[in-house]
Amino acid sequence: MFGSILGPHGNSAPTPPGRIRKVRAGQRGAGRLKAIIWTLILISGVYVAFKVVPLLMNEYEFQDGLQDIARFASVNRDPNEKILAAILKEAEKDDVPVEAQDVKVDGKGGNIKINVDYSVTADLSVYQWTLNFHPKVSNDSLL
Repeated sequence: MFGSILGPHGNSAPTPPGRIRKVRAGQRGAGRLKAIIWTLILISGVYVAFKVVPLLMNEYEFQDGLQDIARFASVNRDPNEKILAAILKEAEKDDVPVEAQDVKVDGKGGNIKINVDYSVTADLSVYQWTLNFHPKVSNDSLL
């Protein structure tokens, strides 16, 4: 008897013996190539995130620490040198490469303004990505 292949509507159409139907032979492998490319893009994105997100988290924690330093310095009326020392200690704690020349502290009468400029390089194996950060904190007193 004749072999059968399901047609587009689910019905079976008889196929004469010795004859084989080819189904979309021109598109073989295109789906695999697309999947490989998207997988490589996904893996690259995860790798970049793995290298960059910790640097961004360190910057966020450092900026949060600067805000705390500004608040306490405003209440305690600390001199600029003591504020600078606290900033450098916070930078060391948060693994942020900040030197004394990168920090500008302006503290007058309880109004504290802190500006820090620093750069961090993320090593992505094929590219060195330099991230520039400019955290600015001000804590103007209410009195």
